[in-house]
Amino acid sequence: YEAEHLDVALTRPLDYINDWTNEINPKDTYYLHCAGGYRSMIAASILKARGAGHVINIIGGYEAIKSTALKRTDFACPSKAMRS
Repeated sequence: YEAEHLDVALTRPLDYINDWTNEINPKDTYYLHCAGGYRSMIAASILKARGAGHVINIIGGYEAIKSTALKRTDFACPSKAMRS
């Protein structure tokens, strides 16, 4: 996420899903992605089970997103991003 992400993306780690599910509005639509698609699939399943009505998992994760025209932040070398 620190190296590059969708311009409007928020980072919400799966490890802490119990801490942030209260932020979910069941009427809103959420597009979930992770690096490859597996963790976001798990998160989507959990959110749907907890009442989120419109959850869409991006198949292929961020790797698939990178091949689209969606606006992303500029890439920053991960080793340099970690120092920020």
